[in-house]
Amino acid sequence: MIEFIKRIFSSQEKAKGIPSILYNDFEIRPQPVHDSNGWRVSGTITKEVDGILKEHEFVRADSCADQESAVALTLRKAQQFIDEQGERIFD
Repeated sequence: MIEFIKRIFSSQEKAKGIPSILYNDFEIRPQPVHDSNGWRVSGTITKEVDGILKEHEFVRADSCADQESAVALTLRKAQQFIDEQGERIFD
């Protein structure tokens, strides 16, 4: 199953050069993915916990017509996830 998912996303192009933001001591790096339906919401959330850098990558089914909208939606979704889960994101 994991190999299938990797093949799907390997043919898609991740946006580059988008700055990260800090939110409640978490770093959010939006990395929308361009595919045939537009720009898919995707990114990485990181935080140092007990001296260890933790990372959580996420890809959502949500898509937008343009990259700028996908970045904005990625940030909103990541902030919502952080508000709901906190450091449990990394469990």
